[in-house]
Amino acid sequence: MQQPPRPLRCACLHWPKRASRLPPRGPDMQPTDAVDYQRALAQCASEPIQYAAAIQPSGYLLSCSAPDWVVRHASANCSELFGQPARELCGLGLGKLLDDAMIDAVARAAADSGVGQRPVTACAGNLGPRAEIFEFAVHREDNLVHIEIEPQGMRARLGANELSQQMIARLVNVDDDDQFHRCVAEQVRLVTGFDRVMVYRFLHDDAGDVIAESRVGEIDPYLGLRFPASDIPPQARALYLRNRIRVISDVDYRPVPLVPATLPNGRPIDLSQHALRSVSPVHLAYLRNMGVAASMSISIVVDGRLWGLIACHHRTARVVPPAVRGAADLFGMFVSMRIAARELQRTMTYEDLAGASRDHLESRLVHARMPSLALTTELNLLQHAVPSEGVAMLRNGEWSSTGRVPTRAGLDDVMTWLRRIGAAGVVSTADIAEWHGQRDRRSDDGLAGVLALPLDTECGDWLLFFRREQLEDVRWAGRPDEPFQIDASGLKVGPRTSFGTWRETMVGHARPWSTTDLRLAERLRLMLKHRCTARDTGPSIGTLAGERAQLELGELQNSLDQLALLSHGLRDLDSAHAERLLLQVQRLQQQLQVSLGLESSRDT
Repeated sequence: MQQPPRPLRCACLHWPKRASRLPPRGPDMQPTDAVDYQRALAQCASEPIQYAAAIQPSGYLLSCSAPDWVVRHASANCSELFGQPARELCGLGLGKLLDDAMIDAVARAAADSGVGQRPVTACAGNLGPRAEIFEFAVHREDNLVHIEIEPQGMRARLGANELSQQMIARLVNVDDDDQFHRCVAEQVRLVTGFDRVMVYRFLHDDAGDVIAESRVGEIDPYLGLRFPASDIPPQARALYLRNRIRVISDVDYRPVPLVPATLPNGRPIDLSQHALRSVSPVHLAYLRNMGVAASMSISIVVDGRLWGLIACHHRTARVVPPAVRGAADLFGMFVSMRIAARELQRTMTYEDLAGASRDHLESRLVHARMPSLALTTELNLLQHAVPSEGVAMLRNGEWSSTGRVPTRAGLDDVMTWLRRIGAAGVVSTADIAEWHGQRDRRSDDGLAGVLALPLDTECGDWLLFFRREQLEDVRWAGRPDEPFQIDASGLKVGPRTSFGTWRETMVGHARPWSTTDLRLAERLRLMLKHRCTARDTGPSIGTLAGERAQLELGELQNSLDQLALLSHGLRDLDSAHAERLLLQVQRLQQQLQVSLGLESSRDT
């Protein structure tokens, strides 16, 4: 996450057409045209930051081949430790540099570390002309064993496990989500000593909100500010997933090159998992522009996606010892697990309510003489099967509806949109501009989101679910349509220098359709296809039932897998929370057994 702006009020505006904006002017960066600007943005988003070919000077790196333990690469500053230039270290056996106990510890850690996985702490030992204590972390990548060596500095009073347990103990009984996030920020600030710690949550469009904050008194508050998605480009988000802790001890550091800089085949060395990996110059310049001298981030990962970050900033250089980083990493894992458990509980409750309406609808259709006709009288159940403000159904050229739906002209706009995109399955949008066709146009009926579910694409029969527009007053951390500056060539990207709060009234958007909504829609589609076309399809009924059963079994198994993963951390949860999770596991297991039993009876 990047540093939030200094407060500055700006004018309100409606959601802009960002692609048409020209880049901002700066002292050395000048705008050219929109094409050059988009090219520069794309270049920034594709920067291979994991191949920095350098590390930060707060530690040292040796990379060895195994099992011969010959040094193949070394950071240039290794000469400080071993008294020889890095190029002369390459080719030496590791035994020439480390004692037997260190090598044994490194070998054990390498054996415990899977290829591409996060580093494993190996040991601590004395090195260098002053016999200082250093800590060793080991991981494997590119057929090499990488050894990161960092000075221990002032040893933490407690080890990583004990320190993280103390942090966790202060949160296990906090039930309210907002209070939980505030306590997370406070605990990280108290333990790490950073001036400002924020909990930053990614939104559906990869923009992010500061949802909690702990800071020293004289620093301006940034709670509630939003940052554009371009502040953290895709490749950076991917690294946050792989490497959960990122520390920059001093933004004014001089990168230490690796010797040699590439592998024998000419490829760069993948530094994704290196704690010492050098950082993009654009990011460092960004932090300098904001007056930040040191930063740390802790990833919050939920269900395999980057949910958010615990972001730390300091006004002066600040070294974070390995033990404190280890505690922060463990604490981040607990926070991730706790948030994942809460989200899974909410999702299951949401799906249960929608599923009850779907099951009720199915029972009504089963007993109807003509299910396809009966469906037109049961639209209120459809509205709850996929939670929405209104439902419209087009069948045999006739419209029927319930709840809040657009005018006939609006319905025609939706059908035009579906034909234009060639929709054949479930599709959705939360942006009215996509189906109205004009970015600044607003619906007279206050609707913005639509989810379309095909009943019969050959006949042009569709179910449409609608959600109302949600006006939102957003406080952006700088103008979101001006995330960078570029030079006169249109190729060199520089960080923005203005970060004043920019207020924007967002219109024409509804609450986004979630993956859960899409899953519910797909289950509803299969049920309706099964029940409403059964008398026409004959032999295909078994196939449809099989598709439904496979979908439901897959979803049950996925929920069980998620709960099983969460259960590994039950020791870190309060007893009531753990009991709720275990009850959910038992309920899902029963549902899975029933479903499997039904499948077995069908097979026989």
